[in-house]
Amino acid sequence: MSAPPESQIRRATVADAPSLATLRYEFRAATGPAIETSEAFLPRFLEWARTRLDDEGAWRVWVLDHDGTIVGNVWLQLVEKLPNPNVDRELHGYVTNFFVRTEHRNSGAGSRLLHAVLEECERSNVDTVFLWPTERSRAFYERQGFVPPTDMLAREV
Repeated sequence: MSAPPESQIRRATVADAPSLATLRYEFRAATGPAIETSEAFLPRFLEWARTRLDDEGAWRVWVLDHDGTIVGNVWLQLVEKLPNPNVDRELHGYVTNFFVRTEHRNSGAGSRLLHAVLEECERSNVDTVFLWPTERSRAFYERQGFVPPTDMLAREV
């Protein structure tokens, strides 16, 4: 009798770039009509991702690895602030591309992925973590302590 499949949260590596490219296409193509084919998008994303998946870069990625297959991911970009002469922290954390394949949702995996990101933000002395939720994900983020900002203005271009 074989052991049941196991899921683990781990930091992504450059070797994960092909799986991350596929997940990105699945995630974004499902939100509206794709203007780029997967055949065109995947190599473009791979080139972009391979230069950003080092341990010291601004981009950090965690994956949900289910028995050797990546079935979810969340990206964090550490955004530098200007140096401060006071106690203000000098980094923001931008959370994006949070996606778990449907069959692995409602298992606690999303909470575990976000927890890994928030731990990294704490270690990195991040000031504020921000993201753009969908209507469907808003309640999840609120349960994790996210609130609408009261001291920020934004303008879409």
